[in-house]
Amino acid sequence: MRDRFLMAGVAHLVHGLILIIWVSTIHSILAMPPPPPVHCNDTGCTLYNSYGVWGDRKDCKIPSVTYPTTEEELRLAVAQANQKNLKVKVVSGFSHTIPKLACPATPSGNAVLISTAKYNSSIEVNVADQTVTADAGVALRDLIDRVEDAGLSLVASPYWEGVSVGGLISTGAHGSSWWGKGGAAHDHVVGLSLVVPAGKSEGYAKVIRLETRDPLLNAAKISLGMLGVISKVKFSLEPGFKRSITNNFTDDAHFEDGFMDLARRHEFADITWYPSRHTAVYRYDGRVPLNSSGDGVNDFIGFQSNAVLVSRSVRSTEKSLESARNVNGKCTMADTVLGYKKLVANGLKNNLIFTGYPVVGRQGRMQTSGSCLYSPRTNTQSTCAWDPRIKGLSFYETTAIFPASKFGDFIRDVKKLRDLKPENFCGVDVYNGFLIRFIKASGAYLGQSEDSVVTDFNYYRADEPSTPRLNQDVWEEVEQMAFFKYGAKPHWAKNRNLAFLGVQQKYPNLNKFLAAKKQLDPQNMFSSEWSDEILFGKETAKGDECAPWRGNAYVQKIGTATQPRDTFANQALFIKKLGSASTHLPPWPDRWQLIFM
Repeated sequence: MRDRFLMAGVAHLVHGLILIIWVSTIHSILAMPPPPPVHCNDTGCTLYNSYGVWGDRKDCKIPSVTYPTTEEELRLAVAQANQKNLKVKVVSGFSHTIPKLACPATPSGNAVLISTAKYNSSIEVNVADQTVTADAGVALRDLIDRVEDAGLSLVASPYWEGVSVGGLISTGAHGSSWWGKGGAAHDHVVGLSLVVPAGKSEGYAKVIRLETRDPLLNAAKISLGMLGVISKVKFSLEPGFKRSITNNFTDDAHFEDGFMDLARRHEFADITWYPSRHTAVYRYDGRVPLNSSGDGVNDFIGFQSNAVLVSRSVRSTEKSLESARNVNGKCTMADTVLGYKKLVANGLKNNLIFTGYPVVGRQGRMQTSGSCLYSPRTNTQSTCAWDPRIKGLSFYETTAIFPASKFGDFIRDVKKLRDLKPENFCGVDVYNGFLIRFIKASGAYLGQSEDSVVTDFNYYRADEPSTPRLNQDVWEEVEQMAFFKYGAKPHWAKNRNLAFLGVQQKYPNLNKFLAAKKQLDPQNMFSSEWSDEILFGKETAKGDECAPWRGNAYVQKIGTATQPRDTFANQALFIKKLGSASTHLPPWPDRWQLIFM
C-alpha cells in the first residue's frame, strides 16, 4: 500500500513539474548564466567544470590564472611559464569536460592556468574562400551567428553550443553525419595557429601556423591541450542552407539492423533509444534550399532554462527513488518524460512553439542549442538544470564510439540484458535514453580511423561518492560490454576512468600523435597527471576508496577470456575476495575479483 501511495505521489509530482516546464517554454524564462569555471581567492585558484565536480570528486587547485586578450599576450604567457619551468593548461570561458583535461595539477604545484575567456574578439569570414578564422576563446554561438550573417554555414558542430572554438576541436566534439567531411567539427578545420614552447633565442615561445598539407595539423586537430595553446582556428564553410527535421517516435524493433541505412539516407540523422519504453526516435534530418519555407529553431529541452524549483524538485524526487530502491518510480518518471518530449518535439519550434512536422529553419538555428546560457546575472530564479549552485541535476555521462560494423551486435546484447528485466533501464530513460550519432572516418590522429557510431547515455550520480546507484550492476555490465567486449573508444571529454582502460591500443595513430608532442613539447610542459596516466600509462596516486561506481574499479570474472587487454596490468591491484561494499550489493562470489585502477 505504501508503494502505491509513493508511486501516485511521484506521478503527480512529475506531471506537475512537466506542466511548469511546458508553461515556461511558452513564456521564455530568462535564467542566470552558468558560473565562470575559475574561482580565485587570497590562497590561489580552483578550476571547476560546469557540473561543479570532477569525475574523481577532487578539486583542481592551481596557484594562478592569466587572461590574455591577444595572440602576443598568449605567447608571452607561455614564454613566462617556460622560463619558470611551469606546467601549463588552458581553459576557456566554458568548462564542460568530465575528465580533468584542463587541470594542470602536479605534485609540486608548479603550474599556471591560461584562460582564453577574454581572447575572443576576432572572427574573420572570408566569403570568397568560404572559410572563417576565429580566436580560440570565441564562443561557438558567436562564430555561427557571424558566419550565417555572411550567407554561409558551418556544417558540423556539437549539439551543445556552450563551448569555445579552441575547446570545440580539442576533444573531438561532434554532431552527427556520415556525409561529406562528416559530423565532427575538427574534420572541417583547414588551418590552425598554435603557441608552443621555444628556446631562449626565440623568446621561450613561438606561434606556428599549420595548414592543410602540414602533417602536424592532424595531431593538432584533436590535441587534448597537450601540444601547446591553440590561438586561432580556421574552418571551411559552405553556402548557407536550411534543415528540415522530423522526429519519428516508433517501436525499437530491429533498429540495430537499419541504423546504417538511416545515416546514409539523411545527412544529419540520429536515433534516440529508450530501452525500457521499447521506443526508438528516428531523427530524419537533412538540408533543404535556403529559400524553403520555415523559420524554425532547435531549442533542445535539456538545454533550456529551468526554474530552480523544478530542477531541485526533480533531483529530490530522483534521490528519494534511489534511496527507496524504487525502480517502478523511475519508470513512472521515464514514461512522463518521454510523453512530454513527444508532445513538444524534444524542443523543436516552428516559431515560438512546436506546431507540427517538419520543422524547417536555418542551419545556424538548427545545428546546436543551449538557450539556458544566455540571461542577465540578476535573474536567480532559473538556470541550466545542472547548475551546481542550486543543487539541481547531477549525473554521469558515458560515451562510447563503436566501429559501425560492431554497433549492431552491441545493441543486440543490450536488448538481451534489457529483456531480462526492462524496468532496470528506466533510470537512463529518465534522462535521454541512448543518443546514437554518426561520425565519419578522420585523418586526425586521435580521431576515428573508420566510420563510427557514437552512443551517449546519462545516469544518476549520487551526492556521496560511496553511494552506488540503482541498478548499478546493469550499467556496469553495459559499460564493460561497450569498452571491453566490443572495443569501443571513449569520447575524450566524457566518461569515468574505466572507459579509458587500454585506450592506447585503440588508436592506431597514437604513436604519430606522441611523436608530434615530442617535437612540439619536448619537456612535457603541457602534460598533466591525467594525460600521464591515460596516454602514457604512468602510475598515479590511487584513492583509498574501493568504489566501482566511481569508475576507478571494475568487477571481473577470474580466468576468463573476457579480461581486457593488460595495458594497465602493472597498475591494477588484484585484491582478494571482498565482502559487500554496500547493503545494496551482494558479496563478491569466489569466482569474481575486483580490479582497482
